[in-house]
Amino acid sequence: MHAEALPAPRARPRSPHLKPLVLSALALLTACVLFMTLGTRGDWGFVLAFRGPKLVALVTIAAAVAVSTVAFQTVTGNRILTPAIMGFDALYLVLQTGLVFFLSAGEYGALGSLPRFALVTAAMMSAALLLFGVLLRQGSDLNRLVLTGIILGTLLRSLSTFMNRLMDPAEYAMVQVVSFARFNTIDKDLVWIALPLTALAMAALMLRHRRLDVMALGRDAATGLGLDHAKESRWVLLLVSLLVAIPTALVGPVVFFGLLVSALAHQIAGTWRHAVLLPVAALVSATVLVGCQTLFERVLGFQATVSVVIEALGGLVFLYLILRRPAR
Repeated sequence: MHAEALPAPRARPRSPHLKPLVLSALALLTACVLFMTLGTRGDWGFVLAFRGPKLVALVTIAAAVAVSTVAFQTVTGNRILTPAIMGFDALYLVLQTGLVFFLSAGEYGALGSLPRFALVTAAMMSAALLLFGVLLRQGSDLNRLVLTGIILGTLLRSLSTFMNRLMDPAEYAMVQVVSFARFNTIDKDLVWIALPLTALAMAALMLRHRRLDVMALGRDAATGLGLDHAKESRWVLLLVSLLVAIPTALVGPVVFFGLLVSALAHQIAGTWRHAVLLPVAALVSATVLVGCQTLFERVLGFQATVSVVIEALGGLVFLYLILRRPAR
């Protein structure tokens, strides 16, 4: 009796999630090439030295905002919420306002960009640790965290407004300069400090992508599968607070940018798996920011501000998500 021939092994099907990753990477590469080459004249050495650090800064900021927003939405179980709801943008404003108010405009300018960056980042991280440590202790739920963040943000904005009314015009003008995102005047020296910190925090979140997948199922389901939801939430929110603090201290508050790019990332990735969702979010976010900056710098000649347009689009996305269906 002849032995039956074994069937030929089938080729392993290509992952359907590889396509959005490749397309997002190609889109970012195209945006970066246009940013570096469009309108280039003169010595390439000067062009690389001038535009290169700015490009690195834009990609770093965009990736940090996107990854922190997606991770925060996973922990809270709500795709409408962003880290700004915790009052981080308001904390940044009150810190900058307080520095100008107590030091005066001259001393604030003489303080230096590195001490200001370190002070603001450390203060925002400390506030996050305090907030999470108190509210998540002994099983406190995340709804309480979000509600406290809203109240804290309102309190800090009121404090900033109060100090603004007591300032002289020169100090008030200086506060207004740092109150909005400044993508055109990024300190190049701070970029090389922010880059490794951002990369480490993003890598730590990527290594926890399977736990984030379980957390996306909800607190009860995650606990039933053996995951310590409260402990994992503390670690994720700690990393999120670092990823929010760095770009905010670097360029200023960006409230709706994270919501905009996270919504785009969910649509493009087509999956809830964070091994795909997190890198796609970072790539899409960097593409949007670099592309917008290229458009406004090279094509429109600084006739509009990137941050204002991005915040306007993000606000429209926020309204759309609210009106389309109830928050998850």
